[in-house]
Amino acid sequence: MKNYLERSLTFTEYLALLDRLLAVGETTGPNQSKAMVGYGNLNRRRMERLSKTVELDDSVRSAAKRLSRKLIWLIITEGWCGDAAQNIPVIEKIAAESDNIETRYLLRDENPELIDAYLTDGKRSIPKLIAIDATTLEVIGTWGARPEAAQDLFRDMKKRGIDKPLILENMQRWYNADIGKSVQSEFEKLLKEWDRSASSAANGIT
Repeated sequence: MKNYLERSLTFTEYLALLDRLLAVGETTGPNQSKAMVGYGNLNRRRMERLSKTVELDDSVRSAAKRLSRKLIWLIITEGWCGDAAQNIPVIEKIAAESDNIETRYLLRDENPELIDAYLTDGKRSIPKLIAIDATTLEVIGTWGARPEAAQDLFRDMKKRGIDKPLILENMQRWYNADIGKSVQSEFEKLLKEWDRSASSAANGIT
């Protein structure tokens, strides 16, 4: 894990990379089709809007502020990914509430062996967050690629054979209605769980 962290990007560096690529009509990843670049532009604007408009609930703020364990949240993503655009701004806001959380970013398609160790339903779904103890570099948990309710909706639509454009439209409708609440609820629980695991280890409890 150390090697991945050494070549990872800060959130600021990740956004700067996206902006540099989009400025010359490109996006991250090997697929540089007009459609993928279009998704890259759309999702960069979406991230910017959500970063300004999403508000955290007091409960998740408190959970983040109470975190006593130093964590690195390594996030595997790509600039064209709609789910990443919807979830990363919320995750960043949560992380910003704690001095004990550092976020780092890696591109999925540049690190296939890493994402293959953290598949979702056998797929390289992103964003995928790997929670790492900052002291030991032990992986203590993961999240992603979507909030559970969104993942259930996605699975159901795939099972019913719904065409991809309609799946994307329905997922966008779900995110618009949810406005980041599900991510916050899930991370409130995860913050407490990941902090308790540190306390248990310190006390020799397994």
